Amino acid sequence: MEEIKNRFVVVTYRLETIDGDERETVENVNADEPFAFITGMGMSIPAFEERVAAVAKGGDFSFTLPAAEAHGEYDEEKVIDVPRESFSINGHFDHEHVKEGAVIPLHDAEGHYYQAEVLEVGADTVRIDLNYPLAGYDLAFTGTVIENREATLQEMEQMAKMLSGEGCGCGCDHDHCDHDHDHCGCGGCH
Repeated sequence: MEEIKNRFVVVTYRLETIDGDERETVENVNADEPFAFITGMGMSIPAFEERVAAVAKGGDFSFTLPAAEAHGEYDEEKVIDVPRESFSINGHFDHEHVKEGAVIPLHDAEGHYYQAEVLEVGADTVRIDLNYPLAGYDLAFTGTVIENREATLQEMEQMAKMLSGEGCGCGCDHDHCDHDHDHCGCGGCH
């Protein structure tokens, strides 16, 4: 499929993982808090964006993405042991955040950020899983397109601001604004 860029798309959907004959609902995005994104800005899985952007406003969609087109196959090499002292603050191990089952933010020497699941805390090392939580699963999406149109320059600027960490992207001063950020449409307030 050809990449479709700069479409402002708003959707509701149900996401299920598929593992053999088993299906499990892992996310429901409803009309109260729909998912808004601009295609081509890296906010979602490219194959998801391509399929949804091809659906007209008001249209329904239902498709399955194989793991390779979604979050990739599960990679055992992304399960690593990290020295326990890497998780120390002021010389003390961070027991509050680094515990079995926790998802913790990490970054490498180049400044890339990752989410990692703590699998085991040992005496000398912490075993973490750097795979995306849905890696290895085929994903089934069923939903409705609420909006699908060309993104405005202002929307693209706001989304770029939000993605850069400069705020929610709605363009207001959160301390002195008068609109409801749960429903401002900026995609980064909730």
